[in-house]
Amino acid sequence: MNRIIWMGIGVAIGVIAFRKITEARSAVGPEGLNRAVGRLADGLYDFADAVREGMGEREAELRAALGVDTALVTGTDGIVARRDAVRR
Repeated sequence: MNRIIWMGIGVAIGVIAFRKITEARSAVGPEGLNRAVGRLADGLYDFADAVREGMGEREAELRAALGVDTALVTGTDGIVARRDAVRR
Protein backbone atom coordinates (compact mmCIF):
# COMPACT_ATOMS: atom_id res chain seq x y z
CA MET A 1 0.00 0.00 0.00
CA ASN A 2 2.83 2.36 0.84
CA ARG A 3 4.49 1.76 -2.53
CA ILE A 4 1.30 2.62 -4.42
CA ILE A 5 1.03 5.97 -2.61
CA TRP A 6 4.66 6.85 -3.38
CA MET A 7 4.22 5.76 -6.99
CA GLY A 8 1.15 8.01 -7.32
CA ILE A 9 3.05 10.95 -5.83
CA GLY A 10 5.93 10.34 -8.26
CA VAL A 11 3.62 10.21 -11.26
CA ALA A 12 1.89 13.43 -10.17
CA ILE A 13 5.25 15.20 -9.76
CA GLY A 14 6.34 13.93 -13.18
CA VAL A 15 3.19 15.22 -14.87
CA ILE A 16 3.51 18.63 -13.19
CA ALA A 17 7.20 18.89 -14.16
CA PHE A 18 6.43 17.90 -17.77
CA ARG A 19 3.73 20.58 -18.04
CA LYS A 20 5.99 23.26 -16.56
CA ILE A 21 8.84 22.39 -18.93
CA THR A 22 6.52 22.41 -21.95
CA GLU A 23 5.07 25.76 -20.88
CA ALA A 24 8.53 27.27 -20.37
CA ARG A 25 9.73 25.96 -23.75
CA SER A 26 6.79 27.56 -25.58
CA ALA A 27 7.34 30.88 -23.78
CA VAL A 28 10.99 31.02 -24.84
CA GLY A 29 10.41 30.32 -28.54
CA PRO A 30 9.59 32.86 -31.25
CA GLU A 31 5.83 32.45 -30.77
CA GLY A 32 6.15 33.15 -27.06
CA LEU A 33 8.22 36.25 -27.76
CA ASN A 34 5.65 37.46 -30.29
CA ARG A 35 2.85 36.94 -27.77
CA ALA A 36 4.77 38.83 -25.08
CA VAL A 37 5.50 41.77 -27.39
CA GLY A 38 1.88 41.81 -28.56
CA ARG A 39 0.59 41.89 -24.99
CA LEU A 40 3.03 44.71 -24.16
CA ALA A 41 1.95 46.73 -27.21
CA ASP A 42 -1.74 46.22 -26.38
CA GLY A 43 -1.09 47.36 -22.82
CA LEU A 44 0.70 50.48 -24.02
CA TYR A 45 -2.12 51.35 -26.43
CA ASP A 46 -4.72 50.85 -23.69
CA PHE A 47 -2.70 53.03 -21.31
CA ALA A 48 -2.33 55.78 -23.93
CA ASP A 49 -6.07 55.71 -24.65
CA ALA A 50 -6.85 55.98 -20.93
CA VAL A 51 -4.46 58.93 -20.58
CA ARG A 52 -6.01 60.71 -23.60
CA GLU A 53 -9.51 60.13 -22.23
CA GLY A 54 -8.51 61.46 -18.82
CA MET A 55 -6.86 64.50 -20.40
CA GLY A 56 -10.01 65.26 -22.37
CA GLU A 57 -12.20 64.98 -19.27
CA ARG A 58 -9.87 67.16 -17.24
CA GLU A 59 -9.68 69.75 -20.03
CA ALA A 60 -13.50 69.87 -20.16
CA GLU A 61 -13.61 70.35 -16.37
CA LEU A 62 -11.06 73.16 -16.55
CA ARG A 63 -12.83 74.86 -19.46
CA ALA A 64 -16.14 74.70 -17.59
CA ALA A 65 -14.52 76.09 -14.43
CA LEU A 66 -12.84 78.93 -16.34
CA GLY A 67 -15.87 79.70 -18.48
CA VAL A 68 -14.17 79.01 -21.80
CA ASP A 69 -16.22 77.72 -24.73
CA THR A 70 -14.73 75.65 -27.51
CA ALA A 71 -16.52 76.00 -30.80
CA LEU A 72 -15.84 74.00 -33.94
CA VAL A 73 -15.98 76.12 -37.09
CA THR A 74 -16.36 74.48 -40.49
CA GLY A 75 -14.79 76.44 -43.32
CA THR A 76 -16.00 76.63 -46.92
CA ASP A 77 -13.46 74.00 -47.94
CA GLY A 78 -14.73 71.52 -45.31
CA ILE A 79 -11.83 71.99 -42.91
CA VAL A 80 -12.86 71.93 -39.26
CA ALA A 81 -11.02 74.42 -37.07
CA ARG A 82 -11.20 74.99 -33.34
CA ARG A 83 -11.94 78.46 -32.04
CA ASP A 84 -11.78 79.34 -28.38
CA ALA A 85 -14.04 82.09 -27.08
CA VAL A 86 -14.41 83.49 -23.58
CA ARG A 87 -17.94 83.79 -22.16
CA ARG A 88 -18.86 87.27 -21.03
